[in-house]
Amino acid sequence: MKIKNILILSSFILLFISCRKDEMIFLSDSSEVSIPISTEQYNGFYLLNEGNMGMNRASIDLFEYEKGLYTRDIFSERNPSITKELGDVGNDIQIYGSKVYATINVSNFVEVFNVETGKHIKQIHVPNCRYLAFKDGKAYVSSYAGKVEMDPNAERGFVAEIDTLSLEITRKVVVGYQPEEMVVKNNKLYVANSGGYRDPNYDTTVSVIDLPSFEEIKKIDVAINLHRMAIDQAGDIYVSSRGNHKDIAPNLFVIDSETDQVIKNLNVPVSNMTIDEDRLYYYASPFNYGTGQTTVTYGILNTDTKQVITNNIIKDGTEKGILIPYGIAVNPETKEIFMTDAQDYIGTGFVYCYSPDGYLKWKTTGGNIPAHIAFIKK
Repeated sequence: MKIKNILILSSFILLFISCRKDEMIFLSDSSEVSIPISTEQYNGFYLLNEGNMGMNRASIDLFEYEKGLYTRDIFSERNPSITKELGDVGNDIQIYGSKVYATINVSNFVEVFNVETGKHIKQIHVPNCRYLAFKDGKAYVSSYAGKVEMDPNAERGFVAEIDTLSLEITRKVVVGYQPEEMVVKNNKLYVANSGGYRDPNYDTTVSVIDLPSFEEIKKIDVAINLHRMAIDQAGDIYVSSRGNHKDIAPNLFVIDSETDQVIKNLNVPVSNMTIDEDRLYYYASPFNYGTGQTTVTYGILNTDTKQVITNNIIKDGTEKGILIPYGIAVNPETKEIFMTDAQDYIGTGFVYCYSPDGYLKWKTTGGNIPAHIAFIKK
């Protein structure tokens, strides 16, 4: 009888250890990446990994300052009942109030979850959704409208307005072809139209939407294949052009939000950018089909003078280890600079944290194509 009890107990212990092991693999994919610190304004950030198209590999990671922990695939952990997890191609992530919004491009929905718990709240259907902007209790989502394919006759896109309380779409407005990033200023929504599906007949305009009436009131002609947008403290809007990957190089332009006119061509190549106070941080990694080469540059621009301060954000040489820079963000409180590396777009990428003066503080593995960061306010 004693031997039987021992065998039963041993089997239970082995089963418990096995379950604990499986649980640790699924629930605790965490790395201690930094010394735990107490911050006043921000708890950390969510990072959206895009995931390779068609692979259903979009995922969300979480970094926490007070624990010094970076946890991968937190959304799947917190929402085990969602069978397809986050979906296919995560394109943008932002926090507004108590909710996190993530556009899942190829899966055609905006995922909404609780900022504190990470628990799913709702999926809002928006076809081929791209980027997010917010104002006065409304979320704005740019949409390519049509399916994901190169098509010289691709339809014009639209912007959907979502009420952040009911989480219902309230209005839509048609804009240009394949709209991308957006900014809000003076009750106007500015939308960068790319026309990327219509290559070589790209769009060249920024749509200006009057928010009270939700109508397009103007188009500002800028350059071909527009993509990124950001706005500085003075209200100047920065919009990037990706060029055509052949004989037209990427560039950065400035729009005056009072006159809605292009006031400056900065002659700076930009693939991605972020603004903190009077500094615009950017990198460029354009691929040229003619040469078959990708040229990578990094820089900081003073938004007051519109002059480049430095062409060398990273001071310790570790940028040489970044294969494909993909995401960039600056913590408004700590001024840390975050860069992500997509590597080969197939395997896992990396997340880099730099001090404000450009020295590596920590590095960790992310998911597949780590891309977009949303800082979590206290």
